[in-house]
Amino acid sequence: MASFPPRVNEKEIVRSRTIGELLAPAAPFDKKCGRENWTVAFAPDGSYFAWSQGHRTVKLVPWSQCLKNFLLHGTKNITNSSGLRLSRQNSDGGQKNKPREHIIDCGDIVWSLAFGSSVPEKQSRCVNIEWHRFRFGQDQLLLATGLNSGHIKIWDVYTGKLLLNLVDHTEVVRDLTFAPDGSLILVSASRDKTLRVWDLKDDGNMMKVLRGHQNWVYSCAFSPDSSMLCSVGASKAVFLWNMDKYTMIRKLEGHHHDVVACDFSPDGALLATASYDTRVYIWDPHTGAILMEFGHLFPPPTPIFAGGANDRWVRSVSFSHDGLHVASLADDKMVRFWRIDEDYPVQVAPLSNGLCCAFSTDGSVLAAGTHDGSVYFWATPRQVPSLQHLCRMSIRRVMPTQEVQELPVPSKVLEFLSYRL
Repeated sequence: MASFPPRVNEKEIVRSRTIGELLAPAAPFDKKCGRENWTVAFAPDGSYFAWSQGHRTVKLVPWSQCLKNFLLHGTKNITNSSGLRLSRQNSDGGQKNKPREHIIDCGDIVWSLAFGSSVPEKQSRCVNIEWHRFRFGQDQLLLATGLNSGHIKIWDVYTGKLLLNLVDHTEVVRDLTFAPDGSLILVSASRDKTLRVWDLKDDGNMMKVLRGHQNWVYSCAFSPDSSMLCSVGASKAVFLWNMDKYTMIRKLEGHHHDVVACDFSPDGALLATASYDTRVYIWDPHTGAILMEFGHLFPPPTPIFAGGANDRWVRSVSFSHDGLHVASLADDKMVRFWRIDEDYPVQVAPLSNGLCCAFSTDGSVLAAGTHDGSVYFWATPRQVPSLQHLCRMSIRRVMPTQEVQELPVPSKVLEFLSYRL
């Protein structure tokens, strides 16, 4: 495991370039409480961006038009503008239509949201029901919103209409994630200590309850091939689940405080987790080994004091599309960009009161949400990956760690193809 480096001269670290910001409108007597932006998300095809503005509101904007507005009008963009347009194939009649931004009133505080897109050949896992209320086509794009009441509302992104209201959780739905395979399998993580698996192609039928967490579940994420799920929560919990059998694979042990965010690398070979213990760990999810540690406090707190550094709590972590960079957001008013083979940040950006972050679909932009309902955007590091990294990514997309280690090739080649301590 990588040790903590000496302090790096701030002049040696590159400041990330600001792309733009979306500022939530505030009424004269608008209270700060309830304005928190707990979640930001990009559509899988890069067409839309969504975030929770606070006070029950979710904003949906065409992403390409949003970028154009930043270029034309500077970085600031107040989010009550109208008339954003983007061409798409209409999901109902196959005719060209121009979607616009939508403001969605979810009726309750929004804690989580996730985009899901449908692939027709991915059938519902429920084989006994022949009639369904919804028949999602290839051009379907959905937005799931997790609410304070425990409800999950499913919206049509193109029209802004409510399609489904999933009711089963008894506490806040803290996170949501769709299977990347287009099956419209949705997993929700809740403060009621459970994860629930929903089949939207079966009209939102709840398929399974995953139990194992003894306290709040903060976050969950699918592996790129949809076969594995990571869930993290209070009391240092990091769990891995087999999503074919809905069984727990293993618990990952190493954090010293609540674990609040997780994300898989694009090849599924690495898992990043963020914790209030001031650390981000990079794991091999197939072996449970910690491969890298990104520290946000120097010197690092000992385990007995890991819960005391409140101004260094890590709130969010996200893997970039290139598999080479990880972004983290902490309470020390900094966003950091890390390389998976370096133990110090390669770029930084200032951000006060940050709560969440996510890379754009192509990895070129990082979005971060704050306590006041706004979003800020930065250009991400653009570096040419090494031949080794490209080879590792290629083989790890189709092989887990154990299969790579069993390949009948020289040991030096195995070392070249492996993510190692």
